[in-house]
Amino acid sequence: MDYNVFSSKAPTMPKAGKGTEFVNLVLLQATKSMQQPLLPMVLPAVAAHLCETEFQYSDNKYYEMCGQMGHLIGNSGVGKAQLSHLIEAIMHDFRIHDEGEYNKLVEWQRKTKTSKANERKPERPETAFWFPPADVTNAAFLQNAMALEKDGSRTQYINLPEVEMADRMCGGHRQVSQIVRNIYDRERAGALRATVEGVTGNPLLRANITFTSTPEAARKFYKNDLNNGFFGRIPFAFKAREARVGKIPRQGSYSPEFLAELDRYLRRVDGCKGQFFVKELNNVADKLAEEMATIADLADDDTLFELSHRSIFAAWKKGCVLWVLNEQQWSRSIGEFVKWFCYYDLWSKIQVFGDMFHKNEDESEADGKHGPKNMLEDLPGTFNENQLIALRQKAGKSEKGANAQLRQWLHRGFVTYDEETRYYSKVVDVNKKKKKP
Repeated sequence: MDYNVFSSKAPTMPKAGKGTEFVNLVLLQATKSMQQPLLPMVLPAVAAHLCETEFQYSDNKYYEMCGQMGHLIGNSGVGKAQLSHLIEAIMHDFRIHDEGEYNKLVEWQRKTKTSKANERKPERPETAFWFPPADVTNAAFLQNAMALEKDGSRTQYINLPEVEMADRMCGGHRQVSQIVRNIYDRERAGALRATVEGVTGNPLLRANITFTSTPEAARKFYKNDLNNGFFGRIPFAFKAREARVGKIPRQGSYSPEFLAELDRYLRRVDGCKGQFFVKELNNVADKLAEEMATIADLADDDTLFELSHRSIFAAWKKGCVLWVLNEQQWSRSIGEFVKWFCYYDLWSKIQVFGDMFHKNEDESEADGKHGPKNMLEDLPGTFNENQLIALRQKAGKSEKGANAQLRQWLHRGFVTYDEETRYYSKVVDVNKKKKKP
């Protein structure tokens, strides 16, 4: 394993290499401290430019690139607002399109107000917004989804500066889980909509969405949804609080020259149509599946293992986008970023929510508790089963699972067993490559 998700330090983002030059461009104007958390967050915006495009995953099914999401979490003042500035640059072509749609509505409203009482009122024009405002209502969101379905099955992209704004978009907090799951799985809204014009359709929800919040707001928002599949569908990017520095970070500007270079990449995305299978990318996903099972065994945590499935899938989708940005060519650097996306998401979940995985509790109840841990790391070089049992009990786990955990560690080559002494010995640094006994 290249990264340690149990560490308090975030997995270090790989350096952009051949095939990932887009990474250097898109992060060029961001402050250095925010570049790492921003990268996973901007790819859903880029992916919104893809339509009529599918990729085959390792499960042999084809998937569209819609349904990509992300949640940027950081304390006040860390620089989360930089995401909105960067998003506006990436979506400037969508803004131009939407301005034309908005002008249609303005003209319709003008004609409606100026028409005489005995004249027939003009019909409301059909509009399809690609980048709706953050305060979009549930009715407007679904109506727009129907319009976009007619408009070449396009994906709408929504950036919510506060995660609580999702309640308004979904029609209430209780509906957020269902709507987000339908978006992730590219399902229909689930019900016909009744409006003043009559009963409308049941749209296919093609949307990419990003959220932003503090850790406290995120814990409160997800506290009742950690085990229903909704939480696992959201990739996270956590920016930990850093040391106090008496300097104001300098951001760059998104100049016309920057936008022109950005457009060169976006044209590659807009022009990508059809079905694709990237063997090398799926090989990375398969390797990640093995590594995620290893991580779950080290912590003896089923929740961690279940969450990792969607972390891999979300990272794979980001890899598809990087492949398109690289003129539909594979590079080793793309694979390195895909691995990092997966580990960074899982690390972020552990850092912010780890102590809540098995209990629904808010942040005030979590003091002194810990999330999943690498249990082998907390044991001495040579240990017996009783020492593992004591460690499991301290972590709130049952004594009965110790024997099964040891068998799994033996199977994976983490430890060896001496029949004579009945002691186990570590033979691997679980955060690096395996060492031969």
